[in-house]
Amino acid sequence: MELNELERRMHAFVASKGWYEPTSPKPQTPRNLAASLAIEAAEVLEHFQWREEVRDPAELAGELADVALYLLQLASITGIDLEQAILAKLAVNHTREWPEP
Repeated sequence: MELNELERRMHAFVASKGWYEPTSPKPQTPRNLAASLAIEAAEVLEHFQWREEVRDPAELAGELADVALYLLQLASITGIDLEQAILAKLAVNHTREWPEP
């Protein structure tokens, strides 16, 4: 599935919940989405607290999906083409020098 189709489905879901409405109790502002993204990323890290291996891959997959959805939504509502941003960052990273450990 293409990234733009995932974005379309994500927006359809959020709209179906009424979260884009001005009176929504869950306003989908860039700040709120960035906070939600950080919270979900912390929930990913929680799966590795005190261990190196994943105990429940399905639960981890759900948390990773939450992170991806918030990232996709944040990029979309701020007008950032996430696909282009990723490609540009990869191009920059290819030119960087990485210090040896």
